[in-house]
Amino acid sequence: MTSRVQNPIQNRLWLLSFSTSSSSSLCNSVSLKKTRFTNRTRFTNRSLFGKRMSWSSSRRNLYCTCSTSRGSTMDSNTSPSSGRQNAEPFVITTPLYYVNAPPHMGSAYTTVAADAIARFQRLLGNKVVFITGTDEHGEKIATAAAACGCSPAEHCNVVSQAYRTLWRDLGIAYDKFIRTTDPKHEAIVKEFYSKVLANGDIYRADYEGLYCVNCEEYKEEKELLDNNCCPIHLKPCVAKKEDNYFFALSKYEGFLGKMLSENPEFVQPSFRLNEVQSWITSGLRDFSISRASVDWGIEVPNDAKQTIYVWFDALVGYISALLNDGEQPNLQTAISSGWPTSLHLIGKDILRFHAVYWPAMLMSAGLQLPKMVFGHGFLTKDGNKMGKSLGNTLEPTDLVQRFGPDAVRYFFLKEVEFGSDGDYSESRFINTVNAHLANTIGNLLNRTLGLLKKNCQSTLAVDSAIAAEGNTFKDAVEMLVTKAKTHYETLALSSACEAVLEIGNAGNLYMNQQAPWSLFKQGGAASETAAKELVIVLEAMRIIAIVLSPVTPSLCLRIFNQLGYTEDQFDTITWSDAKWGGLKAGQVMAQPKPVFSRIENQIEDGNGGETVKQGSKEKENINQNKSPIEV
Repeated sequence: MTSRVQNPIQNRLWLLSFSTSSSSSLCNSVSLKKTRFTNRTRFTNRSLFGKRMSWSSSRRNLYCTCSTSRGSTMDSNTSPSSGRQNAEPFVITTPLYYVNAPPHMGSAYTTVAADAIARFQRLLGNKVVFITGTDEHGEKIATAAAACGCSPAEHCNVVSQAYRTLWRDLGIAYDKFIRTTDPKHEAIVKEFYSKVLANGDIYRADYEGLYCVNCEEYKEEKELLDNNCCPIHLKPCVAKKEDNYFFALSKYEGFLGKMLSENPEFVQPSFRLNEVQSWITSGLRDFSISRASVDWGIEVPNDAKQTIYVWFDALVGYISALLNDGEQPNLQTAISSGWPTSLHLIGKDILRFHAVYWPAMLMSAGLQLPKMVFGHGFLTKDGNKMGKSLGNTLEPTDLVQRFGPDAVRYFFLKEVEFGSDGDYSESRFINTVNAHLANTIGNLLNRTLGLLKKNCQSTLAVDSAIAAEGNTFKDAVEMLVTKAKTHYETLALSSACEAVLEIGNAGNLYMNQQAPWSLFKQGGAASETAAKELVIVLEAMRIIAIVLSPVTPSLCLRIFNQLGYTEDQFDTITWSDAKWGGLKAGQVMAQPKPVFSRIENQIEDGNGGETVKQGSKEKENINQNKSPIEV
């Protein structure tokens, strides 16, 4: 955030800080020596679950302790593959979304992915704490509120509620929703600030440079476009000079580099690790953690003229969110409720804040580091970057209202390789969900239940385990379940969906090969064989409902209901229930009805009116025409 130092005194500040007594008062601990900055540095808004890392600081040293051996890809206490509830929770977070504007599809994508990961972990029997929330301080919020003619607090209330409403409509099952305007969060931020200050890592100085209001950060001149425009928001940066407090990020340059080299799983996907390491090796600059010109924020302890920088404030929300209602708002209480997080799930535009700033801040405060930061890619529309100025925004609320939550969740998790950029087009969206959810899965269930109703009074003739003895289809399903689990564990969500789809494809092929409708017509032993074949296919559908439930929970509940189960039974399923053999003889199925209706593709006719065109035909195979993800 800051510029190159023009006065050598700054270079001594953090060296001297090692001998600063932690018992010094807040005022005495802050260096009031002023240093002029000229901005030249840009911090772009730009298993798994590595080893548990804790950092401790003293007056003369800073060191890392790791509770698992190097090379481990999963902490033993939170291994998703353990299949049992662990004493230590699996804590997953989305960013705290900035409320300068209503939620957009990028925010929805992150949250849907986090929800799928959290649901998978719950299926494994792990205790899960899924955190999301809203970041509600800063200059942009005050500006947006003024533009609407309301107070910042009123504006935050409206937009924060819009996020909650969208998460409800998308079926997001979060455990904690933190708002940075919550009094408990303010108390935690001030305590965290004080710990960093007591460690000698906060000092006072002047800064001057080109500032992007939308990014809430200073930009390096060489990184800007023509007319000093921000490369992300395409708006001119403004020249600013302020007297602020700074965090000594450069002091932790070596420690961050060493941590990443010893814990390469900390940043995922792996290609983003290279980006983070390049930032560190090119040299880190201290950044401003307060603002004198912004009133809408948390006051700096012992300096009512300054408010804490929005990122220094918001990142601490991952800790304050862990507090339970009625608990004393202090760091120790919050940390004891689940820190460190297992996974910070973010967009790649805020990778620097989470993979560089945040770990250094935690080191300074003497707290453990998160186990992983995963930066996913951007979404484009019809191959183009989305933006209001381009008139091609993708509104998640509109998508959910038109197509339903299952379709939205499935398309973005299946069709976007998690970690890479991905593209949305409406025709592809409709073709994909029709082919996969309505045809491959929905139609298979519906026609099988229809045959069962017609020939067996909707009642299973035999246990599914007995029906499939020696059956290669059963073996194929079990192999694909294992495959899906591995993909979920490694956050390969698209591949996990593909494995489930393969079960559906195999089920349709098996159904066509066995042709139970013909066997029923033959009667006698052939009819008994046909009844067994229906049980086998329906058992595969039961397994699909479990394995796909992290991605499309509402659809999978409807499948379970069709198989004669209640919602309470669905809510208590675990991954172990995906083992073959759940359906029993005598079990009565529900009356068949479609669990996912085909989406009709609306297009304009030649006169500008709207006509209705049916979506892709059942015989179309969307996988054969899969377009590449935009990168």
